[in-house]
Amino acid sequence: MRAWQTIILAAAGLLAAHAAMAADRVNVGTANSATDIGVYVAARKGFFKEEGLDVNFIAFDSAAKMIAPFASGDLDAGGGGTSAGLYNAVARGIDIKIVADKNHTPKGQGIQPLLVRKDLIESGRFKTLADLKGLKISTAAPGSAASTTLDRALKMAGLTIKDVDQVYMGFPQQSVALSNKALDAAFTAEPSASDAVASGVAVRFMGDDEIYPDHQLAVVFYSGTFVKNRPDVARRYMRAYLKGVRYYNDAIVDGKLVGPKGAEIVDILAENIPTKDKTIYSRLIAPACDPDGKLRVDSLREDLEFFKRAGDIQGNVTIEQALDTSFAEQAVKELGPYKRAN
Repeated sequence: MRAWQTIILAAAGLLAAHAAMAADRVNVGTANSATDIGVYVAARKGFFKEEGLDVNFIAFDSAAKMIAPFASGDLDAGGGGTSAGLYNAVARGIDIKIVADKNHTPKGQGIQPLLVRKDLIESGRFKTLADLKGLKISTAAPGSAASTTLDRALKMAGLTIKDVDQVYMGFPQQSVALSNKALDAAFTAEPSASDAVASGVAVRFMGDDEIYPDHQLAVVFYSGTFVKNRPDVARRYMRAYLKGVRYYNDAIVDGKLVGPKGAEIVDILAENIPTKDKTIYSRLIAPACDPDGKLRVDSLREDLEFFKRAGDIQGNVTIEQALDTSFAEQAVKELGPYKRAN
């Protein structure tokens, strides 16, 4: 072989090796929430890197604000609460897929409880759900998953939404409003819920796991472009994500973060989301993230029907249009079903 041929072949080999080593960039939307723990663990423990992925986290105030960058293809994956806004986007032809669980509410792990002002409890003004009548109560946003939890709570007391004064504000703002008595009650998510209770502002009156068991509160999203144009990258992302969720699940005992892994998870949460006080994470109810990514489809369907009845949906849309469970199912085939580490 001539010298110039040897040089070309060597250069080609180096280029191929470099291409094989180059990580695939994935832009991921996060909600600055404890339920994002799966992606944060996957990043910290190197699970994304093991799958050849370079993950870029982009923080959003809510999942609703992820819709536009999903539509433009600027966002590949993300996670947040299901909402009427999501289904309206799908109805308009925006290609967004619900691909895996991010948070649900099994018994003992309700992370968005009904908080009631402590003074209302102590004075006897509030004793049962029926006492919600006439009170000012907050959920994070109209047409959110918490709207269906509120609807169930009211029905349990023989009430309707017309019996309360409903307002909308973010979770940290809810705590402030409860403190200054601008609110009477709220469905507040962790870690804000535990913070409000610890500060003496409110009482955790009832968990959302009691009001709406196994509610599919938050999900993992993929953009249609990510699914269609980079399916192999999407599969590798899901494997890494579930590895992160499984590591996190190993740290949970009776809904709390315990032991060495629990302390590590607390560190990861404090590092990645705005609340930096580690004592809050140590006492919060740990979000339930399915280690196999399994979605509670019946819950998704029930919520969509609620949004339709409430007049929050414009156009025709079905759950099936928004679902693609194939990535999680394939990842579980490759990883095997979750088994808790000793």
